[in-house]
Amino acid sequence: MNKIWKFVISILVSFLAGAIGSIFTTPAIRDWYPTLAKPWFNPPNWLFGPAWTVLYILMGIALYLVWTSSRENKKIAYIVFFVQLALNALWSYIFFGAHGLGWAFFEIVVLWLAILGTIIAFNRILKPAAYLLIPYILWVTFAAILNYSVWQLN
Repeated sequence: MNKIWKFVISILVSFLAGAIGSIFTTPAIRDWYPTLAKPWFNPPNWLFGPAWTVLYILMGIALYLVWTSSRENKKIAYIVFFVQLALNALWSYIFFGAHGLGWAFFEIVVLWLAILGTIIAFNRILKPAAYLLIPYILWVTFAAILNYSVWQLN
């Protein structure tokens, strides 16, 4: 498979988590989320789409760099990457779909740990791939604080 297809697949795989999550997020943003009490630092709703778009692109590029790296023994890196991607989609279901604010907080902590594991695994293969995930873990750190705050306010 040539590198262009690997790049396209890597980006699409990353956006798949976002697409799955949006099934639960989109209706909730209209109907349920506006009814919740939110902390003063809650960003405007329009910011989430562009932020996640950039993050999914960075995840895809990181996956592509690992995939096309000449290093061997990438199995662990792939496993932790796909685990964190699944957890990413699962959080949207728990928070927006099931309205489980507390459960979503506990899940996002596990997601954060999985992202950290992915960064560590990618760093062992190719440092730039790991660096591309730093904005992701920072955003999820902020999202966890926001999730906790919304949970406590409601």
